[in-house]
Amino acid sequence: MAESSYATMANDPVAIIGSEYCTPNEVDVVISRKVKTLRYGDFVVSDMNGNFKFKVKGTTFGWHDKRVILDAADNPLITLKQKILTEHSRWNAFKGESTDEKDFLFTIKTTSIFQWKTKLAVFLANNNSKEKNCDYLIKGNWFDRSCVIYAGDSSTIVAQMHKKITAKSLLIGKDNFMVTMYPNIDQAFIVSLIVFLDAIYAFNDAAVAGALAGAGASIGAISF
Repeated sequence: MAESSYATMANDPVAIIGSEYCTPNEVDVVISRKVKTLRYGDFVVSDMNGNFKFKVKGTTFGWHDKRVILDAADNPLITLKQKILTEHSRWNAFKGESTDEKDFLFTIKTTSIFQWKTKLAVFLANNNSKEKNCDYLIKGNWFDRSCVIYAGDSSTIVAQMHKKITAKSLLIGKDNFMVTMYPNIDQAFIVSLIVFLDAIYAFNDAAVAGALAGAGASIGAISF
């Protein structure tokens, strides 16, 4: 089974953002944000005891959408920047708050123009395959918060997410989901992939909503 294949991975930490974010044990985190809200402070990552581990800043929509992931002390770790005018939805990641090519970390993109289910490929900066062989692959259903992150195009799972519904979250209108990260994987890197997922599908939802609103306005104008 795919779930047991992680044991075949090397015991060395897979540090992409930093070795300090790799632990020898499995880690569960909760990602939470207010529904229909993407302001700074509303999207946070905490451990199972409620301690903040990461935050997201700059989550605004637009053709030049950019998001910054910070640690619990508000130090910028990763900047995620949308790349426009590309065939596939694509975002690039950079160190800290930089967007310079010298600080490029990895890119993530959809594997096809039209997708009914989530499937995104991740290519690290040192990948020389001309995007033929991905370093990580994300599959599943983002809308159900049931995505799985694999090492390359394999059955080796490095992290997986699932919906977390509580009476409190329903009461205060929060979108909560859990992410299980397996040993030795870079947790900051995994969080950045989740933020990418949220950004890609939130942007697509906004584009569809805008198109529908424009179509509705046109129909209304014709009716008069």
